[in-house]
This record gives sequence, structure tokens and C-alpha cells, in this order.
Amino acid sequence: MKFLIFSDIHGAADSARFIVKKCEEERPDKVLILGDILYHGPRNDVPPCYEPKTVISELSRIKDMIIAVRGNCEAEVDQMVLPFPVMSEEAMVFADGNTILMTHGHIWNEKNRPEGGYTHFFSGHTHLQVLKCESGIVFLNPGSITLPKGRTERSYATYIDGKIAIRRMSDSSVILEI
Repeated sequence: MKFLIFSDIHGAADSARFIVKKCEEERPDKVLILGDILYHGPRNDVPPCYEPKTVISELSRIKDMIIAVRGNCEAEVDQMVLPFPVMSEEAMVFADGNTILMTHGHIWNEKNRPEGGYTHFFSGHTHLQVLKCESGIVFLNPGSITLPKGRTERSYATYIDGKIAIRRMSDSSVILEI
């Protein structure tokens, strides 16, 4: 199985265009979006290229590939304009014998997570890249494709046949892998 994994788009049209372009190039089985799709929220500056309506139209092109979870910036109105489900706090994805729990990270996170049954825990929210295996669980935060924090850069992740890599948006080179 092959997944492209993104988080914290925050209404940036260039990020949505990048996602669609990567889908055309990489041909993943699914695109996993870990929340905060359309809006920047009160704690973030307005991102460059902030065009939520363009994000809607771009992601609509790949709607059948997307599995998304609700971020802390999603509202009920977002579901009215997006053609794929975005209101679930979590989702489970099964691939290559792995059980992946997807969540945004504002409710469930690495330090406060639901009881077992999963081998992988994917979350966003912090805009910081994390990729590690701890107590038999692989933790992934792909960072933000739009508003990286700390000393990180814009990034996303790939899951290919059980192998995970966090990649730079600028050139798709690997930052971390496991």
C-alpha cells in the first residue's frame, strides 16, 4: 500500500496544488489528511496563498482518494463545502498488516492516546515533525505542509509498503525515515 500523508494545510492554495500534483506523480492508494484543511485559526498567521475556496476545488479533484480527520480548525460548515468526510475525530486504516490510527492531535496525541489496537499513530496539530517507534507503536507527525513551526520546513510523509518517511515539500527528499 502507498499513502501520501499531509497535515495542517490551513487554506493554502499552493499546498493543495502540491497535494494534487503529488497524487498525479506518485499514484498513491490513498491520501491521508490529518486535519486543519481550510482555516488558519486564531493562533496562526494567515498563510501565504490563503485561498480556502481554491483548496476546496483542488482537493475535490482527488476526493475519492482522501481519508481525512477533523482538526481543531474544522467547523461544521467545512463539511458543507468539502466533498469528502472531515468531521470524524479519528479514523482507522488497515494496510500491510498494520493498524493505523489517524487523528489530528488536539484531543488524542502521543501523550494522551486512546487504548490500543493499533500499531501506528498518525497525528498533526503541532506542526512539528515526529517519526519514532516507542513501545511497539510507530508515531508519525508529518509536520505542516503550510505553516511549519520550530526550525522545521514545510513537509509531508509517505507510507510505502510499511516504510514511512517524512519528506521536504521543496524537493521531496527524506528528512526522517523508519
